[in-house]
This record gives sequence, structure tokens and C-alpha cells, in this order.
Amino acid sequence: MHINDRQPRTEIPPGTLYMLILKTLSREPLHGYAIAQQIKRTSEGILQVEEGSLYPALQRMLLKGWATDEWIQAGPKRRARVYHLTPLGRKQLESEVSDFNRVMQAIVRVIQPA
Repeated sequence: MHINDRQPRTEIPPGTLYMLILKTLSREPLHGYAIAQQIKRTSEGILQVEEGSLYPALQRMLLKGWATDEWIQAGPKRRARVYHLTPLGRKQLESEVSDFNRVMQAIVRVIQPA
């Protein structure tokens, strides 16, 4: 058993779901389940994206123009919806990461011992 399998599930910090999805898609186009699995794997099991959060976020990202989608054959009788990052999505990712880093630096300043 992996050590993180015994830890309680950690909630994804508010405002970071888009950033995590965008970063994951910046590496390669993926279908929804693979996006969730990649985030879980990359975070060593600490971050888990639930379907109820992931798919609505992906739909909003499509509407905002941050991603596109296409249906591909995933087997003889199966298709999968694969998401691709757009140039606008890459710009949004840069903005999300910059904002996240700024906020994290501020939090670190507050919690550091005086």
C-alpha cells in the first residue's frame, strides 16, 4: 500500500481546479477520466478531482475558449471525448499560475514565524 493511500483525501484548494486541468492538458490532450487520474498520479494521490467538479469545469473551459474537444475511437464500440488546450488556454494557464504563486508567497509570509 502506498503511504498516501492511508491519508484522508485533501480537498483541492478553491480557485485551483482550472489551473490543475490546464496544466495537465498543457502536457498532452486527454479525456476526462485520464485528466483526473493524471492529477491524482502527479500529486502522489493527494489531489483527487471528482467527476462532479471535473466535467462542469471542462464544459466552462470549452465555453471560455480555453480548450477544444474531439471525439475519438477508443475501442471497437467506444468513443472518448479528448480535450486539447488552445492558445487562449495557455495564456490563461500562465495567468492562473502567476496568481497562484503570488497568493502562495503572501500566505507563506503570513504563516512564517516572526
